[in-house]
Amino acid sequence: MKKVQVTIVGGGPVGVALAVQLGMRGVSCLLVESRTGLGRIPKGQNLTHRTLEHFYFMGIVDELRASRMMPPGFAIGEITTYRDLNSPYYHAAAGRLLVHDYYFEKNDRLPQYQMEKVLRTKMAALPGVEARFGWTATTIEQDASKTRVTITKDGVSEIIEADYVVGCDGGHSVVREQIGIPRIGTDFDELMVLIVFRSREFHEGLKKRYPERSTYRAMHPDLKGYWKFFGRIDVGEGFFFHAPVPKETTRDNFDFLGMLHEAAGFQFDAEFEHVGFWDLRVAVAERYQVGRVFIAGDAAHSHPPYGGFGLNNGLEDAVNLGWKLAATFDGWGGETLLPSYTDERRPIFKEVAEDFIAQRIRNDGAFLDRYSPDRDKAEFERAWKERETDMDTRAQVYEPSYEGSPVVLGPPGAKSTAHGTHVYKARVGHHLVPQKLSSGRNVFEELGRGFTLLAFGVDDAAVRAFEQAAALAKVPLNIVRDTYADGRTKYETRMILVRPDQFIVWAGDTAPADAGAIMRRVAGQA
Repeated sequence: MKKVQVTIVGGGPVGVALAVQLGMRGVSCLLVESRTGLGRIPKGQNLTHRTLEHFYFMGIVDELRASRMMPPGFAIGEITTYRDLNSPYYHAAAGRLLVHDYYFEKNDRLPQYQMEKVLRTKMAALPGVEARFGWTATTIEQDASKTRVTITKDGVSEIIEADYVVGCDGGHSVVREQIGIPRIGTDFDELMVLIVFRSREFHEGLKKRYPERSTYRAMHPDLKGYWKFFGRIDVGEGFFFHAPVPKETTRDNFDFLGMLHEAAGFQFDAEFEHVGFWDLRVAVAERYQVGRVFIAGDAAHSHPPYGGFGLNNGLEDAVNLGWKLAATFDGWGGETLLPSYTDERRPIFKEVAEDFIAQRIRNDGAFLDRYSPDRDKAEFERAWKERETDMDTRAQVYEPSYEGSPVVLGPPGAKSTAHGTHVYKARVGHHLVPQKLSSGRNVFEELGRGFTLLAFGVDDAAVRAFEQAAALAKVPLNIVRDTYADGRTKYETRMILVRPDQFIVWAGDTAPADAGAIMRRVAGQA
């Protein structure tokens, strides 16, 4: 019987990222993945600023950017058109460009299989991390002290014993099913097609008409808010396409090239590489933990590939859970720390699923019902122009926070939410915004693997209060001192306590009355 600290079921990007998080913190783990190779379906391409911050702290951000298939500097945003891509009405909203300054890394775009290569290479270099590719997890069992996962390959079975199990095994998660976690959400009862194709002609048609962008979305009034959209794989000829199709559609009974032409609004030759189908629905697990077993990524939440929320949220799951598991093994993570994973992550994706995805589909459908250039051209053009501003606003109000977390000193009555605003001010429960230090280095370059106290222009006694409290709670604490000047005044506070995933857990201008209570709370020891 093999014994490790954590068994990870599922070796997609979320599972491998979790293995990297744990391995870098000295936690032994075994990853089980039925696939031996990597697929070539270009999903999960849209990587947010926050995701690139994770890769920075994993030490692989340069390798990741070097693996992109589009040239450096090529615009990542989207074009949104009315009816088809040959329409006179289109938006080229700034979108995520508007939030660049609030993150340490810029966003990027590349196929998931390219990202997985980089992650797997990093995982393979970490001692204490073992990957079993080609193996399948069949049963998951647990008691009060241990878990046991039975894995099989070519008729051979083996039992892996671990302190914890994490299911990162996708929307049809065996782990989730066996521990009995139901899912809730919205089923739109729509069959969608995914087409991967190559066409130099299509690329040239876009190049003549539009500024450089990576995705192109057609809002057709007949679709009631559902999207037809094209995405670039590279710059030249590689594309993918998603759209709703009749429920009886198969690979052999439908004119897919004609569908592409209708969405584009012009004719072009295309070489098909893949045609597949998926169901349009959003689903969120009712909880992310049962005993010693957790779920993350698509096992916990799944949705259509709208807006790049799925993969990025899955990687945030891995980071959130990773440091908390490591803290537990290190002995300073208290009894409320691991349960806070569900408390923090589930509310975020529940709102993402319903407010940012399902509601967007409903809003688009309502817009198309209400406005039409055929009925009232002037009215439509006014509404269409206003809509571009609304699209930029959506990018700015997605700002997840953990204000309501039991391991954060948030304001009374606060809740964890995906809705917010991007500001420089240091707010408890929110992501730390990067700023330059007087040394010329960025605050993010000084953050430690444990907690970090940013102390700007405060006396030694205030800092010592936290140092002593952290020592008593056995919580690792890094101190960053500097003047309270220049861009650092934008934080609007002199002391900021930051946890390992760069979220702020406490802030103030002077030392608190009981620094020990704060350190115990944020470590889950309260």
